[in-house]
Amino acid sequence: MNKFIITILLFVTTFSFGQRNQDWEKINTLKVAFITEKLSLNTKEAQEFWPVYNEYQEKRNALRKKGLQEIKNKIKDAASLTEKEAQKLLALHMQIEEEEEVLDNSFLKNVSTVISAKKTLLLLRSEEEFKRQLMKQYRQNKGGK
Repeated sequence: MNKFIITILLFVTTFSFGQRNQDWEKINTLKVAFITEKLSLNTKEAQEFWPVYNEYQEKRNALRKKGLQEIKNKIKDAASLTEKEAQKLLALHMQIEEEEEVLDNSFLKNVSTVISAKKTLLLLRSEEEFKRQLMKQYRQNKGGK
């Protein structure tokens, strides 16, 4: 079954990098299937796990978007920033990093009450595995064009 999910992941991502919103929807669908399989979630666990996980992902994405909008776009013109503007951006960057750390820790505490500590660790590993496979597929597609 694991090879089947990976094959589907690779097949779908091969054809999906052209349209942004559809890409993210497909990637998220594949991620859900991948994580569900890796964690061997039963019905009760899945019903409790996914709302907690989805809320965490929404908050995490909002922080990343905030960082992108407020910091990364301005860093491109770092040479034209005054020292005071640069200090403000640096402070904002550190604040967002701290918020992400608090969010991550809160999520891990919450999710480990819904699934076991062992499955929580498997979740962390599964997310990394999914990212690695996605990046590997992306590099292969990019290199083939």
